[in-house]
Amino acid sequence: MLVHHLAKYAAYHRNPRNIATHMIGIPLIVLAVVVLLSRPVVPVGAVALTPAMLAALAATIWYLRLDRPFGWAMAAVLALACLAGLAIGRAATPVWLATGIGTFVLGWAIQFAGHAIEGRKPAFIDDLRGLLVGPLFVLAEIVFALGGRPAIHRAVQAEQTRF
Repeated sequence: MLVHHLAKYAAYHRNPRNIATHMIGIPLIVLAVVVLLSRPVVPVGAVALTPAMLAALAATIWYLRLDRPFGWAMAAVLALACLAGLAIGRAATPVWLATGIGTFVLGWAIQFAGHAIEGRKPAFIDDLRGLLVGPLFVLAEIVFALGGRPAIHRAVQAEQTRF
């Protein structure tokens, strides 16, 4: 399923400039969502839980079911985002909201600029799972660019021609 999801998503992102916008826009959107879900903080013993942490846990379970190495890498990314969200969530309400909303709008503006360049609608319009695959796509593109997971990379390239 990992190869299928990445290949389907990659089919919407063939233009290198669109891919570059996603390297910026998607992390901004993920951070924004985590920031906005960083309140309320619910103390559970010595741990502080937020809606962002529950969402990150659910996403991590989905990523792990697709692929263990990428799943654990996404878990680390989401954990770092949750730590940042906690820090920003402790700020005054106007700062927290301005940071979350501003980052969200900026991230989507960059995304839509990339799709204007591509001349194709975003993948999530046809399949809402694209909202989860997008961050994984960014991670995978970085891993592939560094020479990691070459068999997965070749399989994604071969399958994306089907879409």
